[in-house]
Amino acid sequence: MTQDLRATASATLAVENVGGIDETTVEFSPGVTALVGPNATNRTSLLQAVAGALGSDRVTLKGDAEEGQVTLLLDGETYTRRLTRQGDTVTTGGDPYLDDPALLDLYAVLLEDNEVRRAVRRGENLRELIMRPVDTEAIQAEISTLVDRRQEVHAELDRLDALAEERREFEADRRRLESELEELEAQLAEKREARAELEADESDRSESDVEAQLDARLASLRDAETELERVERELEVERKSLASLREERSDLTERHESLEDPDDERLAVLGERIENLRERKTTLESTVSELRQVVQFNQERLAETGDGVLDGLEVAGGEDDEVTDQLVAETGSTTCWTCGSVVERSRIDTMVGRLRDLLQERNAERRELADRIADLVSERDELRDRLEERDRLETQLAELETELERREENVAELTERREEYQERVEELERRVEELQAAQQDELLTLQQEVSELTYDRDRTADRLADVESSIEDIEADLETREELEAERESISAELTELRTRIERIETQAVERFNTHMEAVLDELGYDNVERIWIESVERQVSTTPRQVSEQTFELHVVRRSSSGTTYEDRVDHLSESERELVGLVVALAGYLVHDVQESVPFMLLDSLEMIDGDRLVRLVDYLRTHVPFLVVVLLPDHARAFDDESAPEHRRLTDI
Repeated sequence: MTQDLRATASATLAVENVGGIDETTVEFSPGVTALVGPNATNRTSLLQAVAGALGSDRVTLKGDAEEGQVTLLLDGETYTRRLTRQGDTVTTGGDPYLDDPALLDLYAVLLEDNEVRRAVRRGENLRELIMRPVDTEAIQAEISTLVDRRQEVHAELDRLDALAEERREFEADRRRLESELEELEAQLAEKREARAELEADESDRSESDVEAQLDARLASLRDAETELERVERELEVERKSLASLREERSDLTERHESLEDPDDERLAVLGERIENLRERKTTLESTVSELRQVVQFNQERLAETGDGVLDGLEVAGGEDDEVTDQLVAETGSTTCWTCGSVVERSRIDTMVGRLRDLLQERNAERRELADRIADLVSERDELRDRLEERDRLETQLAELETELERREENVAELTERREEYQERVEELERRVEELQAAQQDELLTLQQEVSELTYDRDRTADRLADVESSIEDIEADLETREELEAERESISAELTELRTRIERIETQAVERFNTHMEAVLDELGYDNVERIWIESVERQVSTTPRQVSEQTFELHVVRRSSSGTTYEDRVDHLSESERELVGLVVALAGYLVHDVQESVPFMLLDSLEMIDGDRLVRLVDYLRTHVPFLVVVLLPDHARAFDDESAPEHRRLTDI
């Protein structure tokens, strides 16, 4: 990452009437830039100018000026921020580097009034600051949209399953019709050949009135039969569709009935049990923390008693001389620091051992509660999924019922029309038979047979074309199956990612803070601080009418006594230097968790007086590997520490 940062071009900043600056131009090189000088030399004003050009509103207009401006030239682009006084207010304009300065103000502009540093100094909950850039409402809205889309994909895949079955039926029809068409073509060729031979023998015979009437009747009959066939095809299609819909309804009904009814009462009970178990877990965590402190305290007292506390009591003298003599005289005894009586050290050791055993039992109970909570949450999520599946099936059944009613109406109408055409065809056939009885001419018989075969062939060809067209349409629809299945898998994966994103960001923030805090403490060498770490815990919040919990980031401090014993200290016991250090590391964790370096190329540091020069050198050396431009304000005393050869390479600005 460092190599990429060093590839960033230099930046030039021009400032006019900002803070205490009249006018200046400063060039920043990638890496560390140190603004060196005593207080009141416009170093903080320059940092505000940089922040303003980047998009922050925390930039002030010079008190005696009506207008001010900051111009930043970076990577060939120019960014501006203009300040204009209008009465008692100052308005901002221009085209800064960022449209939204939220990440910039939280994690990159680390001046004295930085919200993260201030929260650490005050001992406030850090979770809200670290999680603020995460739009949880947008995530929930996206989850809802994806759930709806997944239901649509489910429905479309169910429809394609039905189409696949329908295609198999059409393919069977196509094979049958192709066989029929081949047979009709053979019969038609045979009849045409016979008719041609007969016509050659009787070419001089004119067509009689009976023949003309017969042709007319046959034409009418063919027309009626064509309409009857069309109605029958439509009726067949509707009946198949109706049967398919009924089968689909049966399948959906069976699936719906096979679903175990989600127990709403069980869901409510699970929610209450999860909440109760979380409350118990929180209480246990508090008990574990208190037991840990008691064990550490007693271990320290035992260690101190063994290192000369008795001698201190003997020197004290006064009214307690007799007790002191007794304590000194009795080997293996000491004064209990809780009740004041003289007891054997072994009894206190035993008591501490029992407390440690109790601490282990409570830790085991806490882990067991965590497992039970996870099981109940899994059961609750399964119940919710069943509720969604039941609702989807009920919606599909309702839509199927509507479609079934429409198809049944179509079948009834087509059945009535078919009966009408059947009566028409029967009437025409009767008249044709009457004409045929009047004229038994062999040629007319052959002509009728040719006409009938031609009609049958054309009708079969039309039906085959319809079937092939239906198959093509179905196959076109079925081509989308793989795409839909891939989309369903993608949606499921995205839903899983969205549902765990907030928790994942919290875990990542905690891990990164703890990792960087450990590295910084090791680098800066705070001997009496063993560890500073953040733990994500649930806390009970008193509300009406019942207790609810919220997630918080709890800061822990572990120190090491002069005797080598470690113990957990209170956060408000941190020195000012340690608090400033923790605030900077929390800001760095947020900077990295939210990938601020991808959108904000600067980190600005000010008000570092509480950190000694040597440690500040090592802290800057650590931070510079994560930031393209690191600008830090140094007092002269701090600047001398940066003269050492081990100090990171940097550029100094002393005249602003």
